[in-house]
Amino acid sequence: MTRAAQRLGIQQPPLSQQIRALEAEVGAPLLRRLPRGVELTEAGRVFLDAARIAIGQVGHALEAARRTARGEAGRLAIGYTSSAAFHPLIPAVVRSFRQAAPDVALALEESSTADLVAALQRQQLDAAFIRVPVGEAAGLTIELLAEERMLAALPAHHPRLASRPSRVALADLAEETFILYRRPTGPGLYDAIIAACRAAGFSPRIGQEAPRLLSTLSLVAAGLGVSIIPESMRRLDTEGIAYLPLPDAPDLVAPLYLAFRAADLSGAAQRLIAQVRAMVRA
Repeated sequence: MTRAAQRLGIQQPPLSQQIRALEAEVGAPLLRRLPRGVELTEAGRVFLDAARIAIGQVGHALEAARRTARGEAGRLAIGYTSSAAFHPLIPAVVRSFRQAAPDVALALEESSTADLVAALQRQQLDAAFIRVPVGEAAGLTIELLAEERMLAALPAHHPRLASRPSRVALADLAEETFILYRRPTGPGLYDAIIAACRAAGFSPRIGQEAPRLLSTLSLVAAGLGVSIIPESMRRLDTEGIAYLPLPDAPDLVAPLYLAFRAADLSGAAQRLIAQVRAMVRA
C-alpha cells in the first residue's frame, strides 16, 4: 500500500480511505489484506478488468474527439448547384479531401442555390459551392473562388455554323430562341445572361426554361434553341452541340463561390475551407 501511494504521489492513509470508500460503494471487499501486502479478491479481479476496459474506452473517446476536432473524422456534407458541379475545382477538392481525411464520411447534395442556402442555415450542410452570393445578412460567409467565361451553345447543324466560325457575337443571337436555366433555380447565371443581352442591344426571346443545365443542353442538341453556359460545361462534350466564345461579352462570366456558416464550423468543415483556399491560391 505504501509503494502504491508513492506511485500515485499521495500519502498512504488517503489511499486506504479511498479504497475503503470504493469497497463500500461496491458492497464487497476488493482487496484481501495479508501480513505483507494485499491481493485481489474475486470481486476485485472482476472490477480491475472492467476498470481497465473503461479507462481504455476513455482514451479512445479522447482520441476520437481530437481527430474529429482536427477534421480527420466525423461527417462532412457538401452542396453544389448543377452548374457548379462541372467546374474542375469541385471534383479536385472532393478528391483531395478524401485522400487527406479518408475517415470523414462525405455526403454530396446537388440542389438550387436557394435550397443550398436554406440547408446551410438549418445546419444540414457544412459548405456549398454556389454561383450567386447571398450576403452576410443570411448568417453565411461567401467567398469568391473563381470566375469563368461563358460560351454560346448552338445546335451543331445551326445555319450560323455553316462557315465554321470560331466565335460568335452575342448581338448576332438577337433573333434566336434562347433556352435558359430556370431562374428560381439559378438566379445568378440567369440574370447575368439577361443583362448581357440587353447590353448587346436586345432582350432575349426565351423559348424554354429548363430545371437543370444538363436539360438545357439536351434541348439545344435537339435544335430547339441556343443557350449560354459556363465554359466548364464544355467538358461534357455533348454530341450535337457547338460551343463558341462570345468576344463581345467579356464581362459575361460565371462566378463560383464557397458558402459556409460564419460560426459553429465542424473540424471537417474547417479543414475543407482551408483546403479550398489553398487550392485556389495554388
